[in-house]
Amino acid sequence: MSAKVRRVATVNSGRGLRWPSKQPAEVLDFAIDWTARLEGDAIASSAFVVPPGVTAASSSRSARETVVWLAGGVDRGSYLVVNRITTTAGREMRQAVRIRIRARSRQ
Repeated sequence: MSAKVRRVATVNSGRGLRWPSKQPAEVLDFAIDWTARLEGDAIASSAFVVPPGVTAASSSRSARETVVWLAGGVDRGSYLVVNRITTTAGREMRQAVRIRIRARSRQ
């Protein structure tokens, strides 16, 4: 049985967020947990902005979390992905998350 790996960045008190690194050929899901900033509100819409070199294969959302599937990137590259949400109460928020691309070393 395999365990599900969670790659989640939790929005908190303004600290810079970072996801675990991925390999250039991987297509993986990365999440942002917005619970701390929602104050009882819920996410109504979400859009991810990704820099050149990285592709957002797909994205989804729930009431408190947004998810993006990322592909690509150059080995040793560092990219800033921005998520913009609108809540059911009309609040607009954005959060940037850094992701690093690392090829596995051959042994």
